Formats: sequence, structure tokens, C-alpha cells
Amino acid sequence: MEKRRSDCPALPPGWKKEEVIRKSGLSAGKSDVYYYSPTGKKFRSKPQLSRYLGNSVDLACFDFRTGKMMPGKLQKNKQRLRHDQLILAKLFWERRLKGLRSSDVSEEVLRTMELPKGLQSVGLNSNDDTLLSAIASALHMSSAPITGQTSVAAEKNPAIWLNTSQPLCKAFSVTDEQIREQELKVHQARRSLEEALMAHSLARAAENSKEMSEGKAA
Repeated sequence: MEKRRSDCPALPPGWKKEEVIRKSGLSAGKSDVYYYSPTGKKFRSKPQLSRYLGNSVDLACFDFRTGKMMPGKLQKNKQRLRHDQLILAKLFWERRLKGLRSSDVSEEVLRTMELPKGLQSVGLNSNDDTLLSAIASALHMSSAPITGQTSVAAEKNPAIWLNTSQPLCKAFSVTDEQIREQELKVHQARRSLEEALMAHSLARAAENSKEMSEGKAA
């Protein structure tokens, strides 16, 4: 074996990095990296090094193999963590929506929403309810455009090629005519809600007035 020992500027003064290159066997050409403290103590891994140094040195972006501080690596790990947290939040949001049904004032379940023909789910055991939850989750959790799964490979093997930032549906596009139709539906829904709130307010006012009249008469 060939051993190469050098100073490690990323660690406090006196620390050495040792690279041991294997010369024989199936692993010939590969190398092992070790670190030595000023007192000669040997460290074989980053966790060992971190426990020994404690809070005296921040090893968050320390690369054990090269012996250098790699800020870009830390940033990449943070981005991966944020991505994982976003996926968990989306799954939680979709789970909260699962099984919910809208009802009217008489507690009768309203007619299920009909999806446009252009929206088709991707993956096994998927249905309209799952697709609606996925789209609602994507709209809630992200400000990016919702395009669906743009990769054709996702239809063949969703487990590998699935874009987790998009809902579980095939790629689709929205036309100007569809936008205008939706705007009209929203306008009509808001007007119906306004009328219902107004009727409710008038009914409450009439009920309060009746109670006051009955109180005075008593």
C-alpha cells in the first residue's frame, strides 16, 4: 500500500490527512482516507471526527474524502431537504382532502365534480378523486404552472419517471375558451353565494325583530 500524508487546512492547525492507496487485490487503485489529530489519534469517518471536534469546528460542509470545505454541497443538501419536506407536505395535504364530500344545507351530498376529458390520471389505482386531490394539492403547495406529467416515460413506469412536483395526470393544456368558461362558473358561484348570504342576513334580522317584539309584548 502507498501512503500519502499531508496537512489539512480545513481543520485546525496540526491535523493531518492520510490517503492510503491499495496496490493489490480486486480493490487495487482505490484509496482509503484517514485523519490524524495533533496528538496522533486516528479517525476513520466523518461522524467520528465530528464527535471528537464537537462545536469547535463546523463540519456541515466538510468533505471527508477531499479534506476541503464544500459550501455548494451544503446548499445541495439543504435543497434536497426542502424538496423532501415539500413532498411530505403535499402528501399530508392530499390525505386531508381524501374522502371529503361537499354537501348542501340539508346535508345532501352534492353532485361529484366532472373532470374535463383532457385530464387523465397516471399510475396504478388512480381515480378521479385521487386526481382531484393531487391537483388541489399542487395548486396549494406550489406557485409553478401545473402541466401534469410531461414525460411519456412516466406513463410506462411512474415509479421511476414520475415528476413529484406535478399532479398524477398526463400532460394537458388549457385553452382561452376553457378559462372564460371557468370564469363564468366562478362568477355564477359567487353570485349564488352572495344571494344566499343576503337571504340568511334578512332571515336573521327578521327573527331578531320578532324576538324583540315578543319581548316587549311580554
